[in-house]
Amino acid sequence: MESIQAAASYILSVQGIALIVLGTVLGITMGAIPGLTGAMLIALTLPLTFSMDPIFAFILLISMYVGAVSGGLITATLLRMPGTPASIMTTMDGFPMARSGKPGRALGLGITASFVGGMISWVFLITLSAPIARYSTKLGPFDFFSLVLLALVLIASIGGKSLSRSFFSASLGVLASLPGIDKATGNLRLTFGYEELNGGLKLLPVLIGMFAISQIISDISRINEKITVIPVNRAREIFFKLRDWKRQAVNLIRSSLIGTWIGILPGVGANIGSVTAYSAARSVASPEEREKFGKGSEVAIVASESANNATV
Repeated sequence: MESIQAAASYILSVQGIALIVLGTVLGITMGAIPGLTGAMLIALTLPLTFSMDPIFAFILLISMYVGAVSGGLITATLLRMPGTPASIMTTMDGFPMARSGKPGRALGLGITASFVGGMISWVFLITLSAPIARYSTKLGPFDFFSLVLLALVLIASIGGKSLSRSFFSASLGVLASLPGIDKATGNLRLTFGYEELNGGLKLLPVLIGMFAISQIISDISRINEKITVIPVNRAREIFFKLRDWKRQAVNLIRSSLIGTWIGILPGVGANIGSVTAYSAARSVASPEEREKFGKGSEVAIVASESANNATV
């Protein structure tokens, strides 16, 4: 309890609140730009924190990272370009909802879910961090392999009716991860003599090529067509209403707990937590709601965003 009180005295101070606001704004801005991540922002900012109080520096860096994870939903929703890998699943339903005239609604769902997911994981962190840390260090290669295999299997449930297409997409993803240096032997693998492939294919550039470039090409192909103006709903739709809390309560808690558990595991990213929560939400949804997945489902957006922030 004394540690919590000491931390609260720093966080609730004027300097602490100012650094939280500054870090969150910078993180959201960086996360909203496809290709830039919170890790890049921290790497650029870290030298500037050497002269700061270590606790205040920690507050600033954490705020920037959390903000970057949340900021990825902005371009994922409005432009179909995930700002960060954690926003991949948000793109699937956030963009269709925005195209239907509800961009504020999609952003509101994502922002609120991100906040709730972060708060639930924070409660787990301050209450169970010691036993969780001891358990997570006992996990070995077989455990991580099982988790990755689970994520690949979950793709089948996300892909809808086409099971073969889902597994084909998963196979392409595995194939894209093979070029580069083999971590087990240190030898080059599938580089075909190109030095550019020695470092492998990074996840974020692959995502930008898959989502952003394809969307740009699609827009260019329709450059001479008449632009259809989509009526946008009212700005106040961005806020969660009481009926939304009632409807999404179970989904929020379930997805946040999934994200928290995935985040405990060392080396596992928020994108796996997002995929797992998305698949879980789809598997327990009603047949009517399940048909909305990939077409602008509110349940899907909440599941993805609450899980990816809970992994932080």
